[in-house]
Amino acid sequence: MNEDTIAAIATALGEGSIAVVRLSGADAINTAAKVFKSKQDLREVASHTVQYGWIVDPHNDNVLDEVLVTVMKGPRSFTAEDVVEISTHGGIVAVKSVLELVLRYGARIAEPGEFTKRAFLNGRIDLAQAEAVIDLIRSKSDRAFQVARKQADGALSKQIIPMRQELIELLAHVEVNIDYPEHDVEDLTSDYIRGTCSKILKQVNELLLKSNEGKILREGIVTVIAGRPNAGKSSLLNALARDNKAIVTDIPGTTRDIVEESVSLSGIPLRLMDTAGIRETSDKVEQIGVERSHDALIDADLILLVLNHHEPLHEDDRKLLKQLKDRSTIIVVNKIDLPGSLEIDEVRHDYNEERIVYLSAKDGNGIDELEKSVSGLFFSGAVDSGDITYVSNARHIALLHTTKKSLEDAVAATYESVPIDLIQIDITASWESLGEILGDAAGDSLLDQIFSQFCLGK
Repeated sequence: MNEDTIAAIATALGEGSIAVVRLSGADAINTAAKVFKSKQDLREVASHTVQYGWIVDPHNDNVLDEVLVTVMKGPRSFTAEDVVEISTHGGIVAVKSVLELVLRYGARIAEPGEFTKRAFLNGRIDLAQAEAVIDLIRSKSDRAFQVARKQADGALSKQIIPMRQELIELLAHVEVNIDYPEHDVEDLTSDYIRGTCSKILKQVNELLLKSNEGKILREGIVTVIAGRPNAGKSSLLNALARDNKAIVTDIPGTTRDIVEESVSLSGIPLRLMDTAGIRETSDKVEQIGVERSHDALIDADLILLVLNHHEPLHEDDRKLLKQLKDRSTIIVVNKIDLPGSLEIDEVRHDYNEERIVYLSAKDGNGIDELEKSVSGLFFSGAVDSGDITYVSNARHIALLHTTKKSLEDAVAATYESVPIDLIQIDITASWESLGEILGDAAGDSLLDQIFSQFCLGK
């Protein structure tokens, strides 16, 4: 595969100031040189320089576009191969014409994620770093982006590699004792195994402790805004989205279907769903909306139950309060800008004060308190994107759990006088599981599955 030269559009299709066609491979510079006209031959320019000129069809000397061409010679490039990036004018026609021309003169169209895949196969990055690239692209908040950037820089890998090194040294010690049992001191070997495995087990547990928070930063919290009609659910959605995404009127039952919006709350991505007001109704269309509201509640990670500060509790409110008290629910007492009639002591009977937020969606007062409440419910302390390594990838989390089980079995075996060659199996399994995170011996099917999620130009 690495003998081919690949090409793809590296920027989003659509109108814009520039667009980029990227080439990578042994013949990337030569292919680009065939269609690029300038004062200098691309084959002779220095690496990491930008050349001005025109893309010209050699067949008929037709000028396609005025461009800037960046040359990056391997291994000092993203793929560790020769890379050429052609910056064309933005828009669909110009960039597609340039891509079609380089495909005609030696390149082939890249597969999804093939540039990043080549970076992995060429040893420039490991698999954990490669998977972080797609998280960078899909980040929905500043915090999620910073966490993904750290992963792409190798934050997780820098913790995994020393653990694997200690395990391989432990395995070497065990192997010597198996081969030369006359020199073995059984108690010392058991202590060495127990100490090393316990140390690494502690590090694995620390990574897993933050894994749920990492997954939230990566995927977002599925958040359902629920409550009776006219409680201010749509106003709350608009306040959090800082835009008029949902229709707001004083007519009960305005929202009859689910309105979705992605927002960032103190760096925490929320996938907001504004639902139809939950109440008994004879309106068939509204009934469908209420049924969808109940369905959304089942799958929600977080529920914002909106109560009207200006009105007494209704029986429908009481039903929802009872139904949702054992879920991750925050009570949002809305319309605090109006005189209060809500029986708040009745709400406090099932919900402590940390789970009750008072705000006015109309003027935005109290939104900060809601942010703190959400953060406190899902994160052990403040959300940090600095020194903490958040494990957010489901594949990594599963492999860490597998590693944990193998290490626990190895430690337990040292107390049960299990033969050392059997303990070695668990140690080896933990070393291999950690290696799978980095991509050691990754099979083609796994690589295809991972990189197929990428866009063509990445």
